[in-house]
Amino acid sequence: MGFEWLALIAAFLWAVSSIISVTPAKHLGSFSYSRWRMGCTAFILSSMALMTGGWASVTSSHITPMMLSGLIGIFIGDTALFACLNRMGPRQAGLLFSCHAVFSAVLGYFLFSETMTSLELLGSALVFSGVATAIFFGRKGNTNSKASALDNIKGNVWFGVGLGITAALCQALGGIIAKPVMQTDVDPIAASAIRMITAFVAHSLFLFTGARHAKSLNPITWSIFTITALNGFLAMAVGMTLILFALQTGNVGMVALLSSTTPIMVLPLLWLYTKQRPNRYAWLGALLAVSGTSILVS
Repeated sequence: MGFEWLALIAAFLWAVSSIISVTPAKHLGSFSYSRWRMGCTAFILSSMALMTGGWASVTSSHITPMMLSGLIGIFIGDTALFACLNRMGPRQAGLLFSCHAVFSAVLGYFLFSETMTSLELLGSALVFSGVATAIFFGRKGNTNSKASALDNIKGNVWFGVGLGITAALCQALGGIIAKPVMQTDVDPIAASAIRMITAFVAHSLFLFTGARHAKSLNPITWSIFTITALNGFLAMAVGMTLILFALQTGNVGMVALLSSTTPIMVLPLLWLYTKQRPNRYAWLGALLAVSGTSILVS
């Protein structure tokens, strides 16, 4: 399976996880939810790497860059993303987070001299235009109270925008830092486990400082824990590991661009959840994104 399909599958898993994240993220708070999610994911990935023998492929030269990738891309980036989601809802948070594709492409060009053909640039432009159109105009004509509740902006809008841009930039930096390691013979599952363990340890240390934001807003329940663990498995254990597999052979910018189609994949899921069909702008955006994706994977 080519890296393009790996990135697209990861995008779909992130779309599913973004919908099921809404309830536990609001119940626990951004930092607490991320900490529980990272803890579950770190355990899952560590166990998988142990069973498959993946830890044997890790050398001392791999550890530091993957820890740094986890600290920036997951501890800071993931927490900022869920803080943005709590403030702006999955649609607006998805639009801001999709900017990571642009950051990745620019960084990949300057750091790894990655370039795209004219056809790839056309496909990339269509994908990004489609994502932006679907989300930016996707709220127009929305009269469904359940759907509107997901789009309500809480607090200062510019603070929410700042959180989304921070999440996107950290995601791009995390991928850039991981790229050289993933071009070696390291096992992607073990490499992903290092990132998750680092993020979980950072979250735990932050909790031990006694910081108010690190504490749970509400006590965790079995139902919230189950959703959180499922989310961690889908988005991080599987989704993020697929991205690392994709980075082994794929262009950083292309992988980031295809994985940024998550907001498009959210559309049918939101339709099922809210019982309201996306408007024509959303469908136009989806058509543009699918057309661009077809060019890129053909």
